[in-house]
Amino acid sequence: MRALKWSLGRLGLPHFLLAAGAALIRGLFALPDAVIGRLAGPIPAQAAGLEVDAWMVARLSAFARLPAGERPVAEMRARFELIATPFSPRRLLPVRTSEHVLAGPGGPLAARLYVPDEAPRRGPLLVYFHGGGWVQGSVASHGPACRLLAHLSGVRVLSVDYRLAPEYPFPAAADDALAAYAHVAAHAADFGADPARLAVGGDSAGGNLAAVTAQAVCAGSAGEGPPAPAFQLLLYPALDMSRKPDSRRLFGERFLLTEQSMSWYEDQYVPDPNRRGDPRVSPLLSADLAGVAPAYIATCLADPLRDEGEEYARRLREAGVRVALQRHPLIHGFFNQTITRGARVAMASVAGALRQGLA
Repeated sequence: MRALKWSLGRLGLPHFLLAAGAALIRGLFALPDAVIGRLAGPIPAQAAGLEVDAWMVARLSAFARLPAGERPVAEMRARFELIATPFSPRRLLPVRTSEHVLAGPGGPLAARLYVPDEAPRRGPLLVYFHGGGWVQGSVASHGPACRLLAHLSGVRVLSVDYRLAPEYPFPAAADDALAAYAHVAAHAADFGADPARLAVGGDSAGGNLAAVTAQAVCAGSAGEGPPAPAFQLLLYPALDMSRKPDSRRLFGERFLLTEQSMSWYEDQYVPDPNRRGDPRVSPLLSADLAGVAPAYIATCLADPLRDEGEEYARRLREAGVRVALQRHPLIHGFFNQTITRGARVAMASVAGALRQGLA
């Protein structure tokens, strides 16, 4: 571990992780849990119960990560794509893919459809929005995880690219997400989808967009808007920019997503602090959640966003919405960390929830 730390700290480049370190990292996570635990070192007291392989991911990522905002945005995006590579290996799975273009308010939106071999000719479909702080991430960065989710759940997954900040601040991403869902609902047959069994979902910033979309469609379902989704899948979602709960203090350092990075992402997406109380920015603040689609919400034990996800589950229940909440003993970003046993276990739970939610 000492030699690995020296190498990563000295080079500090995702290119090293991609070209020379990927095999080493995969080999590391193939070791017995006891060995990984000795290499990772003691887990901090505030994260008691954390999976040891998740703690190892957090430690390894720290050597390749730069503080958000210290490099040009284009470089940050490239690093994000490269760093994800060794932690989400591309397995050969019986899933077919096809590229699509959706109508968006600011221009065409690229999307990739994942269809498991076992999927019926017409079946349920999840419209998925990737994470990345509204600034980075793409259909490509989340490709391996979306493929795995489709395979494990048997559900079609349509992963959508949306406009990114700071070039396109709020409400661009929220508008794109709603338009993407509306396009799929209006053209369900083009995707082999049953229009009565559509879901929205996403991780982190993408979970924010999914929640915002579910609320917007619920509010407009009595009018001329698209039909409400049957389900929403929210993975460690960002749901409230108006305040900072205890989890942002407890886990704002050392656990992959830092408080500094989260604050910087928020500044890029919603530069005007006066707009952060808008429910389309902070869906946790919506005054009325009655009638919103049933939800599965996954939070992570050591994640700055943990408390807002769990508070949202509580508010949905109080509004009479069916919701399942599961706190995984992991860190933020497990959707893209499926090299680890803990993340694979979590993905199996997520896939089961999706399959059941759209049954």
